[in-house]
Amino acid sequence: MTHPWNRILSATLLAAFPTFLGAASEELPPGVEQLLPRGGIPAVFEPKFVDAKTAKMDDDAWILGVVIDGEARAYSLNLLNRHEIVNDRIGDKSFAAVW
Repeated sequence: MTHPWNRILSATLLAAFPTFLGAASEELPPGVEQLLPRGGIPAVFEPKFVDAKTAKMDDDAWILGVVIDGEARAYSLNLLNRHEIVNDRIGDKSFAAVW
């Protein structure tokens, strides 16, 4: 039996990279269903940051942390559950925080 997460992951990958995986842009392989349309989960561009006290997050809230060249950023997993990708930049380094 295929675990449901495998189906979701496969559908997500196929929706994001159909030509890479050999599927036509409108056609999915048999047994794979697309759960969200391409671009169905909007990424965050140009995120705004506040200090920890202003963020009003629970002390046990989960975050995804990134440190580049000594500069730290924290992304709320509650936010990433709705967006999954934050496109950001520290200095001259662009990166994507992905959940």
